[in-house]
Amino acid sequence: MGDGVRLGVRALVHAVLGGVALIAIATVVSVLGPMLALDLYTPPVAAWWTVFTAIAVQGVPFLLLGTVVSAAIGAFVPERVFTRLLPRNPALAVPVAGAAGVVLPGCECASVPVAGSLMRRGVTPAAALAFLLSAPAINPVVLVATSIAFPGQPKMILGRLVASLATAVVMGWLWARFGRDEWLRLPKRHTPASSGLRAFGAGLQHDFLHAGGFLVLGAAAAATFNIAVPRSVLDVFTGSAWLSVLLLAVLAVVLCVCSEADAFVAASLSGFSPTARLAFMVVGPMVDLKLIALQAGTFGRAFAVRFTSVTWAVAVTSSALVGWWLL
Repeated sequence: MGDGVRLGVRALVHAVLGGVALIAIATVVSVLGPMLALDLYTPPVAAWWTVFTAIAVQGVPFLLLGTVVSAAIGAFVPERVFTRLLPRNPALAVPVAGAAGVVLPGCECASVPVAGSLMRRGVTPAAALAFLLSAPAINPVVLVATSIAFPGQPKMILGRLVASLATAVVMGWLWARFGRDEWLRLPKRHTPASSGLRAFGAGLQHDFLHAGGFLVLGAAAAATFNIAVPRSVLDVFTGSAWLSVLLLAVLAVVLCVCSEADAFVAASLSGFSPTARLAFMVVGPMVDLKLIALQAGTFGRAFAVRFTSVTWAVAVTSSALVGWWLL
């Protein structure tokens, strides 16, 4: 028992230190860059480092939360719990799992390892994927943040809840109906057969180190897109209701704003229609560059390409319909 406690504590410490290291590496390189003849103080490169560091700072705490939850599920929750809570019929399990996303106060970085752990515990992939999409979009922290960003606009909060949950459920049903086993690389069990603190420590170390690398790649890609697109391009689309929806849906993918903060970014885009800003908040927690990278590393590139492209289309359609109905 004593060895198990020490192993669990050691794994948690390593995961925390790993998160700090991800941020420290970016900071140290940016400081030492001029000494290595890298011109890091030009405005574009300085902006790149600012966006990259901001995404890493936002994502690492929630990634750590997700890996802790994932390891805890794998080590302490018996498989029979999930078989009892979720209906056997995938068509019924999907909406139940989607609604269960409200209990995890985390962002998209946390949802990927948790969904992978659910699959390892025997949950049908369709239900786990519905949970993956809904958890970062409809949890209480996100809804409270949305109410603060849009004071006196309860329809915006309701619109985000309805559009996000509808997208998660539809995607779960689509995967149950059309998904193929060869598209999805099911996460392997990386913990010992025994449960307890030893299994928790092993799972935490593996999941955090594995997902952390893809978080860094996604953050770097998002920072590159952020400085490559001129701001003047954005102004071209504000005059068209439909083009503005598509633009903010694309912008949500490349900016990689954490779901707990994206409502404030959407509120600042006052030149766009309410429906376009709703699309920004619905698409972002479900499809962005760092999430695509995390999904590719966890479930395989073939899955990430298919799943994220369809999710983006469903999220945009859901946002447009709900915006037309409510806003």
